[in-house]
Amino acid sequence: MTGLTYPVILQVVGVGIIIAEIVIPSGGILSIMAALVFGYSLYTVFRGFSPGVGMAFVMADMVIIPVLVYVGLRLLAKSPVTLHTTLSREQGIVSQSPGLEAYVGKTGVAKSDLRPAGIAIIDEKRVDVVTRGEYIQRDTPIVVHVVTGNQIIVREKQEN
Repeated sequence: MTGLTYPVILQVVGVGIIIAEIVIPSGGILSIMAALVFGYSLYTVFRGFSPGVGMAFVMADMVIIPVLVYVGLRLLAKSPVTLHTTLSREQGIVSQSPGLEAYVGKTGVAKSDLRPAGIAIIDEKRVDVVTRGEYIQRDTPIVVHVVTGNQIIVREKQEN
């Protein structure tokens, strides 16, 4: 390879590695490889040519690399590799078990220590419950305070 072909190829390989870092979770290893490739490309330009040509490469890198990464991310977002499905209630997708709201206000007994999560018996059913952070001992009467998502939040039943 003659002239600037080798450093330009290294620059293109560096951009490819950055795009691969976006797609493949590598924990930053690919980013380090890309930085090394860019660094070696700049080293060969500064060493083999002139500082003016090297600065031209640095300026080009400062403009071209962010643009190419942006375009690559945009293309990746539209590619078949990404998930285009949206989960919605209209499609019948619910994150909450049906009927949990019926537990609000009901009483039961803690069957394990609630610190803050544990097991309780409510309406003769074994359910996973959680407190707002307080510790409730086993066999303590409880009342369901609120249902949030899939969490049944309880508190200790106060004696009247």
